[in-house]
Amino acid sequence: MQVNGVEIDYLGHSGFLIKTQKGFRIAIDPYEQSPNVGKVDMILITHSHYDHCHVPSISSISNSKTTIISTMDCQSKITKLDDVDMQVIEVGDELDFKDFKIEAVPAYNINKEFHPKKEGWIGYLIKIGNVVIYHSGDTDKIPEMERLTGYSKHDNSFFVMLPVSGKYVMDSDEAFEVADLLKPDYVVPMHYGAGVVGTREDAENFVKLCKKKEINAFVMEKI
Repeated sequence: MQVNGVEIDYLGHSGFLIKTQKGFRIAIDPYEQSPNVGKVDMILITHSHYDHCHVPSISSISNSKTTIISTMDCQSKITKLDDVDMQVIEVGDELDFKDFKIEAVPAYNINKEFHPKKEGWIGYLIKIGNVVIYHSGDTDKIPEMERLTGYSKHDNSFFVMLPVSGKYVMDSDEAFEVADLLKPDYVVPMHYGAGVVGTREDAENFVKLCKKKEINAFVMEKI
């Protein structure tokens, strides 16, 4: 789909492909995506778990000109690739590129131990003109999300991606609570349907909950 000239596609599981108005291609957490995705200019990795930092998937869409941005714990995996331009990012870091900005925001579990806060794993806030994209990473509903509520109150198009599978991350009910808090212009479910955890039913349940509160939620089809 397109949001003010920014193209956003679903790669499956927690993976997305973003294309800016000037054609710059950014992939987030690619995992066993379709082979027709092609090469990208930048890859953002939220943390080192295999379904987010998946070296074969990263390799298939990268080349010597691709910049890979990830947390510190991904280094040992990504440096196995040849000719890698890798940058490490931490919670709170902001990277300012010519046509867009990237900020690393916290992502962690509240009452589970799969994604401890101490690991410093992240989600991404990507600002492209007046389009703001929030990929939450693997997380529960956390207090730091309160800071993001302002993006729905300004002259932005706010696009949000939230996990809905439960077990390792928030389930569809908790994801709905986050959507209701953030009140984005668009919100889509992720972290399901790749044989790791989560089903399309989880995604559709999330959408149904959102629609009851007139939140613009929908299931994206994998390209």
